[in-house]
Amino acid sequence: MSEQQAKSQEIEFNIQRIYTKDISFECPNSPTIFKKEWAPEVSMDIDTKSTKLEDGVFEVVLSLTATAKVGEDVAFLCEVQQAGIFSVGQLEGAQMAHCLNAFCPNILFPYAREAVSSLVTRGTFPQLNLAPVNFDALFQQALVSKQAEAQKQAETATLDS
Repeated sequence: MSEQQAKSQEIEFNIQRIYTKDISFECPNSPTIFKKEWAPEVSMDIDTKSTKLEDGVFEVVLSLTATAKVGEDVAFLCEVQQAGIFSVGQLEGAQMAHCLNAFCPNILFPYAREAVSSLVTRGTFPQLNLAPVNFDALFQQALVSKQAEAQKQAETATLDS
């Protein structure tokens, strides 16, 4: 492969900015929650969305919500929207979808995880270390789910005819 061919196959990818778009920490049952034995059940919700800002430039927002409950009482609710502006060139279709829904969130996750950990610690709770997330696997699961839903709708439409 010539040097010119190699350069034409390179994909432009630049991080223009990484920033916190929104952040929230709630401790609705304080101070009584501090008297309870600390054996929380922690759940985490993850969502991503992207917005095209201009040709080849996208904002990707990774939303994390961590909720800790002790029994039926919410100890804390921590929400972080970590965002980034990315320049992405020469990608189309499935490659662009993978980049915006898996590759970019992989870049944003460590920042969001640190923000959650910091907020929880500032709330005087034990440090919360979120486990790594495989965004590639989540993206593949979403594709399979979307294909199964489309197939189910096609079958339903065939039966209704």
